[in-house]
Amino acid sequence: MSNDLKAGQHKGETPSRLIDARELGDWRGETLSRIRTLIKQADYDIVEGWKWRGVPVWYHNGLICTGETYKNIVKIIFSKGASLKDPSGLFNSSLEGNKRRAIDFHEGDSVDENALKALIKAAVNLNISDQD
Repeated sequence: MSNDLKAGQHKGETPSRLIDARELGDWRGETLSRIRTLIKQADYDIVEGWKWRGVPVWYHNGLICTGETYKNIVKIIFSKGASLKDPSGLFNSSLEGNKRRAIDFHEGDSVDENALKALIKAAVNLNISDQD
């Protein structure tokens, strides 16, 4: 586990509880909460973490993605997104990079639950294959 995960736990708070406490009381909090649930459903071995003073992160054999909230978007950044197939076309941000890809959710956007879970599973499988 990263130092940030351990730091949160030393304070008596798990990363999940820190994220729960920070969640925003508007559409961004609702969107991030829904995405967190889908990530956990996609792979029960994913570990939720807390880094960079408040950014939720998810790991399985390495970093899968981060969840960032901004004024007008919730951004899910896949650390190895450029290496993932995205048949549903979820990636709509950071498309020019060599490593990362992101999905920006705006107020009123729906979440394609099956496509997001498939992308999470593909990211986990990529991390596992990179370990071999």
